[in-house]
Parts: sequence; C-alpha cells; structure tokens
Amino acid sequence: MSAGEPLAHTPVMAAEVLELLSPPAGGTTVDFTVGAGGHARLLAERLGRQGRLLGFDKDPEALRLAEARLRPSPQEAAAGWPAIELVQASFAAAASELAQRGVAAVDAALADLGLSSMQLAAPGRGFSFLAEAPLDMRMDPRQALTAEQVVNQFSERELADLIYQFGEERRSRRIARAIVRARPLRTCAELARVVAAASRSMKSSRRAQRLHPATRTFQALRICVNSELEELEQWLEQLPALLAPGGRAAVIAFHSLEDRRVKQAFRQAQNAGQARLLTPHPLRPSAAEQIQNPRARSARLRGLERMREGDRGHDRTLRAENR
Repeated sequence: MSAGEPLAHTPVMAAEVLELLSPPAGGTTVDFTVGAGGHARLLAERLGRQGRLLGFDKDPEALRLAEARLRPSPQEAAAGWPAIELVQASFAAAASELAQRGVAAVDAALADLGLSSMQLAAPGRGFSFLAEAPLDMRMDPRQALTAEQVVNQFSERELADLIYQFGEERRSRRIARAIVRARPLRTCAELARVVAAASRSMKSSRRAQRLHPATRTFQALRICVNSELEELEQWLEQLPALLAPGGRAAVIAFHSLEDRRVKQAFRQAQNAGQARLLTPHPLRPSAAEQIQNPRARSARLRGLERMREGDRGHDRTLRAENR
C-alpha cells in the first residue's frame, strides 16, 4: 500500500482472488464492488501502464476512499500505473455503464458482495444494531427507501416474510409482531432491543447463540432496502457476455442467499457452453486469515472463465464423458 493510506483495510482472500483472476498486464479489469479499494489496488499493481481498471460502487463514501487508496506513489507512477476510473453505479447496470465507456469486454471481473466493514463502522449509516443511529441502511444515499420506512410502514406479514426470506430467521413472525407493537422505531439500537426481547424466550442453536439476536433481522432489512439479491441476479445474467474470451470472474459471497445464486448462475453458464467453472467447490479462507480477519470467516470464493471458441468442442466432450 502507498504512503498516506486512508484507513486500515484488509481485503478478504486477496491472494486467492489474484491467483483466480490472473489479470493480464495491459488488460481491462473491473472491480464491480470496489468498496474502499483493497482488492482494486492489488489488481492495479498487476495491470501496468497499458492496463485499465474500473471500479463500481453505489456508495459515494466508498468511492472517495477508493480514490485515495488507488492513487499511486511516485515510484508506482514512474514504473507505470493503469488508467483508473471510478463509477457511482450499481453493478446491475454493468453492461450499459461499460458500453458508455467504450468497453466491449473485460479480462477480469471481481465482485465482493455484501456489507463492508467500512459501512458497518460508519456512524449514522444505520447498518449496525449497536448504534443509536437513524434506521437508514442505504448504500446509495440518493435512493428514497430507508430501513425506517420498511420497519414502520410494512405490514406485519410483509415484515415477517422479508425477515424469513432475506434473514433466514425462523423467529420471523414473532419478531415482526414485536416490531409492529413497538412502532414507531427510529434508531438501530431501538430496533435491536425489540428484536432481542422477542427472541429471548426461544431456544436457539449453538451457532445462533454466538450471533446477536438482531443480526439476521438487520441483514434482511439491508438486503431489502438495497435490492441486493435482485441486483446480484441482474449482474450475474450479464456477466458471461461481459467477459472477453478467456476472461475470468471471481465472486466473494458471505451468506447462503448470495452464494446460492452465484453457484446456480455459474453452473448455468457452464451448461450453456458459455464458460467453465474454475472452482467446482467454493474456496474458503485459511485458518490463519480467519484469525487475523474475522470478517473473512464466512467468505466463499467462486471463479468462472469465459470459453474461447476453440475450447467449446473439447468442453462438450469432457462433459459427455463425465455424465
């Protein structure tokens, strides 16, 4: 990292991402969830003077931090640094945003899904159940819907359904009932106390006992507010066509709702003859990384490579032999 780095930031499974993507010097790489720029800086170091790096994020604060992190040192600039462009946009708009910038296909694509530690720690953003902060949870502050509106305006049934579907919370009906009775709720800490009280009398698995009782409810609200799963599905539909022949994509997911969609989309691309899986099973962080960076514990990394024209017949033969 260069001098004057804006904040401590540890990209998850960095070595595995670099090995999986193998971004070619002089190529075009896109970090579709650039965040604070940790992965993007490592990718930039591989691209060289003739390379091009684009970074997408809905969060303007993330882009500000990424811009500072991606600024080369004098030595890096002299050695050759890629052209870098940061874009405030959802990766769901990837195809149109890239077309506007004259990018027909990319050599390497990365998406590190979910909530960043930077967003979780930011006061006032409303992502943490430990904070006396407004119930916001918007990654893009330009959008209208907030978590406060969801909590106070959705019906009890709508709340129960989204907490169950997006939080995989088996106590969803009890929690939704408690939320409706406690309205209006204005802060994260208020909501967390209501959810904890509703959960207290129910038996939980050992794993669930390690989580704060509001963890899954807050995950569900964040996914709903930011349309995370819908946007992920839209991006995954576009992804094979965004890759150049031989181009690679890597996706890091942190919960089963994301990972299941990535797994299914990658398999569909392989079955359609568009791409081949680089990871038959997801890669997981090492024990050492999990100790050093607790955020990495639930990470799953999957990779995909766009087929070259000459590979298609060979791939069909292999799939027929393995049936």
